[in-house]
Amino acid sequence: CVPGSDLMDTRDVPHGVVHQHTYRSQALGRLRELVVYTPPSYDRQPDARFPTLYLQHGSGDNQATWTVHGKAHWILDNLIAQKQAKPMVIVMMDGDLQNDPADIGLLLEKMEEGFDVVTGWRFKRKDSLGKKIFSRTANLLRKVLIQDKIHDSGCSLKAYKRSCFEDLDLFGEMHRFIPAILEMQGYSVGEVKVSHHPRVSGVTKYNWKRGMKGFVDMISIWFWRKYSNRPLHLFGGTGIVFSASGFVILVWMGIEKIQGQAIAARNWPLVGVFFVLVGIQLFVFGLLADIMLKNYYKVQGKMNYSIKEIINS
Repeated sequence: CVPGSDLMDTRDVPHGVVHQHTYRSQALGRLRELVVYTPPSYDRQPDARFPTLYLQHGSGDNQATWTVHGKAHWILDNLIAQKQAKPMVIVMMDGDLQNDPADIGLLLEKMEEGFDVVTGWRFKRKDSLGKKIFSRTANLLRKVLIQDKIHDSGCSLKAYKRSCFEDLDLFGEMHRFIPAILEMQGYSVGEVKVSHHPRVSGVTKYNWKRGMKGFVDMISIWFWRKYSNRPLHLFGGTGIVFSASGFVILVWMGIEKIQGQAIAARNWPLVGVFFVLVGIQLFVFGLLADIMLKNYYKVQGKMNYSIKEIINS
């Protein structure tokens, strides 16, 4: 069965060869071809699990030249035997049955438009009012801090190209913001409306602790998005403002002292000294952060940007 199509019947496919099906996509409104490959050992191991392999031929080539004359099944048999077969698309969804697996086809077809990541949008949510308010508040904060362009990053149904995870580091509970992190790295993110069902199993994990952790993670992503290559601009700039403010206060107190006014019982001199010291500390902290960041990129052998393609002239 192919989600989002009229191919809903059960068919026996030959094992050990590449088999092609033609079906009509309900989402695209046109005919499409589905390439299926079942390893020959499937008959002997009915309970074994095999990867689903989507075959993509060269642009402009006849697909048969690769799937038939190119002996694609030989290549795939060797890949499976050597455990070198890797998924091209990774689909994630929740485990409480609120997302519909039938919508996976919509994500894959949206991905064909050129997106690296496609996330679901629970357009008509089937959750409680409190959970909706909690989610809407989190989405508002995300739009202000992270500035992602999707409506519903909390939807668990998402599809990613394998290349998205080749250089993705996740710490803490950053899994909530994978699309935003990938968009920062230059990947294109799309969105498609998906169905949503009432919860039938499990319990909700939404509470004030999760909200606090999510807010702290958003602050971390905001900082990394804006100042990952220039922390001195944040800490050094803030330090200069504090030091300048403290210097102005001290000058003001000095003028009043010269004019004969009593300042010993006033708090402003202490405030001025405090501002100057805090400003110096922030500026030094910015310098240290800048040095640490340069060493981080040097040790990792990468920079704060990604090169998608090199065009030779």
